[in-house]
Amino acid sequence: MSDKEKLLHRIAEALERLSPPATRNCDWQASPAYVWDGDARGVERIEAPALDLLRGIDRQKGVVTQNVARLAKGLPAHDMLLWGSRGMGKSALVRASVKRAQEEGGAIALVQVTTDALASLSRLFEQLAGQERNFLVYVDDLGFAEGDSTGPRHLRSWLDGGVEARPANVRLAVTSNRRAILPRHSSEQDDPLNPRDAVDDKLALADRFGLALGFHACNQDEYLEILRGYARAYGLELDEEEALEWAKRRGARSGRTAWHFITELAGRAGKQL
Repeated sequence: MSDKEKLLHRIAEALERLSPPATRNCDWQASPAYVWDGDARGVERIEAPALDLLRGIDRQKGVVTQNVARLAKGLPAHDMLLWGSRGMGKSALVRASVKRAQEEGGAIALVQVTTDALASLSRLFEQLAGQERNFLVYVDDLGFAEGDSTGPRHLRSWLDGGVEARPANVRLAVTSNRRAILPRHSSEQDDPLNPRDAVDDKLALADRFGLALGFHACNQDEYLEILRGYARAYGLELDEEEALEWAKRRGARSGRTAWHFITELAGRAGKQL
């Protein structure tokens, strides 16, 4: 091989290393759910609790399930922001609503996007556009680093008004601990000229969602009602005093805390969940 041929070979190898990996062919009709990490893979089943077991969030449950049912039928539906307290069923409600819509015959699939794959959403939308199916693209526990302006602006563009906005058969569902998604500070209003500009810019992202639903920590009665529902469903004996002590030790009353206690009870009783 001549020197020139060796040089061309090295250049070809370098270009091959720089090029993105080939995208796997994905059958967007075959699975109830998918994971997108820059590439797609099907998931055989959606892991979600029965909707009836999600207690203390009745209003949110009604709104989300109705919106997902509309999307599954190809009707106008909203992008959704589910924000608020940890462990109060935001993610579970998204999964359970899609599962219910599928059981009712809706042509819909759930696509969970990993947080490090947000930059590749445009490629995902290209693949979903024109499919004979509707998709709820789901980003769990979304947050942006301090000073990150690119990510939030891309998301705004995808939600509304951008040339790369999601196609008509796709809607976004995002969960976050904050309504604004972005971190907020009291110093935002210190600008003597335009004290609202920084605040408005951060809230603009949340305002692009057609639905923004808050999830708040449950009180003691709601926590016990969640536990009673689980205990009845799985045939477990519930000691409410022990359940309250369990929550006290963990510093939170929530649906997630309740589920952890039910897991403990089932393990003791030798029962499957």
